[in-house]
Amino acid sequence: MNDHLKLKNTAVALDIGTTKVCAIAGQLNEYGKLEIVGMGVVRSEGVSRGVVSNIDKTVKAIREAVDIAERNAQCKFKVVHVGIAGQHIKSLHHHGLLVRHDSNTEINQGDIDKLIKDMYKLVLPPGDKILHVVPQEYTVDDEQDIFDPIGMSGVRLEANFHIITGQISASRNILRCVEKAGLEVADVTLEPIASAASVLSDEEKEAGVALVDIGGGTTDITIFKDGIIRHTCVIPFGGNVITKDIREGCTVMNEQAEKLKVKFGSAMADEIVDNRIITIPGFKGRDHKEISEKNLARIIQARVEEIFDYVLWEIRRSGFENKLIAGMVLTGGGSLLKHIDLLSEYHTGLPTRVGHPVEHLAHGYSTQLASPIFATAVGLLKHTIDNYGDKAHYVEEFKRISAEQGNLNNNNPQMNDKSLGNRVNDKEGEEVETTETEKKKGIFNKLFTLTKDFFETVPDSEF
Repeated sequence: MNDHLKLKNTAVALDIGTTKVCAIAGQLNEYGKLEIVGMGVVRSEGVSRGVVSNIDKTVKAIREAVDIAERNAQCKFKVVHVGIAGQHIKSLHHHGLLVRHDSNTEINQGDIDKLIKDMYKLVLPPGDKILHVVPQEYTVDDEQDIFDPIGMSGVRLEANFHIITGQISASRNILRCVEKAGLEVADVTLEPIASAASVLSDEEKEAGVALVDIGGGTTDITIFKDGIIRHTCVIPFGGNVITKDIREGCTVMNEQAEKLKVKFGSAMADEIVDNRIITIPGFKGRDHKEISEKNLARIIQARVEEIFDYVLWEIRRSGFENKLIAGMVLTGGGSLLKHIDLLSEYHTGLPTRVGHPVEHLAHGYSTQLASPIFATAVGLLKHTIDNYGDKAHYVEEFKRISAEQGNLNNNNPQMNDKSLGNRVNDKEGEEVETTETEKKKGIFNKLFTLTKDFFETVPDSEF
């Protein structure tokens, strides 16, 4: 593939989350699979519950994530497709009607577009705007439950629409951050829709499934039936509240609580058999603290059950509780909790699996990308290529990554090539090993060094 073709087909997506900012660039190969050519991930400190709370910190994180992805992709990004989430996201249903003057002509895409355009004229509460208009089913004259009316004849064309709205200020803040980082925004997509594109199969969408994306600050719910989005909502709880509960219940620092959750956390206390004692170092020579694994699981289980209570309430409110044949799919960082799929089945009564965003990735993808943490980023890229790929040139030039550029980037403590296996490809396709110094500059390695694994201090007899 030559550089010009590669340049034309490359799209860029930006996932601005509560815990991380991820920039990802990729293209479809000849088999219709996603090839990731560049990815950058940095810690997010300016976003709270999916909404920008600090412009400067968010801009800094975007710039750093994009810099990493640009180095990996060996190209300069100029246009990105951004995801939006947050507790301000709402949804509603509305009915549309179009009276056609000529009943002899066939219904075409223009008629449907006119119906959709009319939905954007709805009067909304002050400060809200329409993000997406999703057609449900159509009615042509007296013929109901038509999913594709194009080619039919009729006078009255009616449709039910699922309309997703969000606050204007929230989307403006995201656009402002991206523009301050020196990038243009092609469009904004609801992140639950993006996540669904990466982890759900067409069969699941047809049978009926609820996608639950448990992120750092929010939990996004998307319900599909007959291949159509039927319900969307955002719950203002996520992995951060679990960490907060551990911090307060165990009286430890936030970083320690997060490590307890990730390394020893379980969503079901009854599944803990060994009940090991976890030792946590104290401050400045103070006595260490001890907590049993089962007690830690009890703290986590209580909060996860509360999240599932909200999920179940939303499923019932949607009216599709008894129509989800495929059950529930969990994704996002929160789905990495041990036994969370079992707790979901026991608590909601729905068959549950954990969704990994690998279905659309080309062979040889990085193991890092297979994590549910990147479901939104991969789905956003897939959604971008499928719907907007030909509408914008996302990258503007290819450049050779020289040793001099690498030395300049060493001044950036967040620079990390680990996201693509600690390798970057030069223009001729040769693989160049990154130096040990560059590896240590990566954000994940730096955070790992700064918060040295305090669990190593636990005596062997306690494990």
